[in-house]
Amino acid sequence: MTLAPRLDLRQTQSLVMTPQLQQAIKLLALSNLEIESFVAETLETNPLLEVGEISREKGENETADPGEHDAGPDFDGERALDVDPAALDPDAASADTGDWSRAADRGSIGEALPDLENWSSDEPTLAQHLSDQIGAVAHDTRECLIALRLIGELDEAGYLQADLARLAGELGVPLCEVERALETVQSLDPTGVGARSLSECLALQAKEADRYDPCMARLIDNLDLVAAGDFARLKRMCEVDDEDFADMLAELRSYDPKPGCHFGGGVEMSVVPDVLVAPRGQGWDIRLNEASLPRLVVNREYYVQLTGDARDKTSRSWLKEQLGEADWLIRALDQRQKTILKTAAEIVKRQDGFFRQGVTAMRPLTLREVADTIEMHESTVSRVTSNKYLSCPRGTFELKYFFSSGVGAADGEGASSEAIKARIRALCNSENPKKVLSDQKLADLLNAEGFDLARRTVAKYREAIGIGSSAQRRREKKLRAM
Repeated sequence: MTLAPRLDLRQTQSLVMTPQLQQAIKLLALSNLEIESFVAETLETNPLLEVGEISREKGENETADPGEHDAGPDFDGERALDVDPAALDPDAASADTGDWSRAADRGSIGEALPDLENWSSDEPTLAQHLSDQIGAVAHDTRECLIALRLIGELDEAGYLQADLARLAGELGVPLCEVERALETVQSLDPTGVGARSLSECLALQAKEADRYDPCMARLIDNLDLVAAGDFARLKRMCEVDDEDFADMLAELRSYDPKPGCHFGGGVEMSVVPDVLVAPRGQGWDIRLNEASLPRLVVNREYYVQLTGDARDKTSRSWLKEQLGEADWLIRALDQRQKTILKTAAEIVKRQDGFFRQGVTAMRPLTLREVADTIEMHESTVSRVTSNKYLSCPRGTFELKYFFSSGVGAADGEGASSEAIKARIRALCNSENPKKVLSDQKLADLLNAEGFDLARRTVAKYREAIGIGSSAQRRREKKLRAM
């Protein structure tokens, strides 16, 4: 066999993603706040773009209403590539784009919905609250400075997790001075801050209430027995009768195990919904949140003026490039908004029971089901629902919230895992303290209601929502009844 060079002519087809298409795909996954930041940066670099109102043709501002139509919103017009990641090279395998279609409404939703932005309150943080007090109780400036450093080491609950010896070394002061400053911090309001353990936190509150006698001290030193419900042993250790022991438990329960949590945690990010849903007749009014969407237009008069003043080929070429980028960005943003609305309309249609009755009526739903219905790729729907929020009369939810696995149900449609969790929580909250429901009993009750669940599945859902076992719940209910 001889090896020799030769020329072959082959014809192949491949899908090539341009940089602009890749950028459009990235825009699809961004939240509205991230889009605002991206647009602000673009406005600084492109002189032809400016913020303004976008005029729309009559008939284009139709609101998607799955409750009044047999299908989702009718999107006609030109369609873009809905890219299958498997058809791309490995570096671009996770990218795809949505539907280029007729413009959807971005009008306001009216007064039927709650506030659009959930901002953190203006309450002072725990550190600010403590710092305001320290100057009045510290013995001198040195102690004040050490106390301020300790306040900076507190966590959100008000506990001190830092090692005092390490802090003393970092500050270059004797350990006794740090300990004295900690005592000053622990004297501040709210009582219990600066504690290094739950026992110390409760002890500080007991001392403030003048209830820290030897019996209460033993009770606080044995919180593990309190959690286990071993009351007979505790009564012997504390040397009290049933009446005194019940009084001590009631006092202990009145203390706050996390005294710092009543204060603000500093600046929090706002949650701005991308989609607004409100009842309309027998259906739903579904709109994009116009308040958080950028409105961009191309200043073509300015482009003509600049082109006329351009005297060299390089300048004219640069202006033409900026015009193309401006037109592309407006189209990409319009595509993103229509794709979000189309996906949201299908979600509302599928989860109509949730919006009318609550989480118990939520149905199992997968990304593929929505993707097949709206004729897009599954990964496109995944990007559309990431970091996007929907506001409705029941509250504000991430679009991902409406997707969940399910189990078989008597109606043949199945039940959402969220609905099952809500039902398990309701059964546990209403159970008789003297007859706590086992996982098997919960499974029997749910099966009687039409849910096809095994005991192991019930235990998995119960643990997922933070509900203890039957033994743990029995001890907790016994403790509350004391």
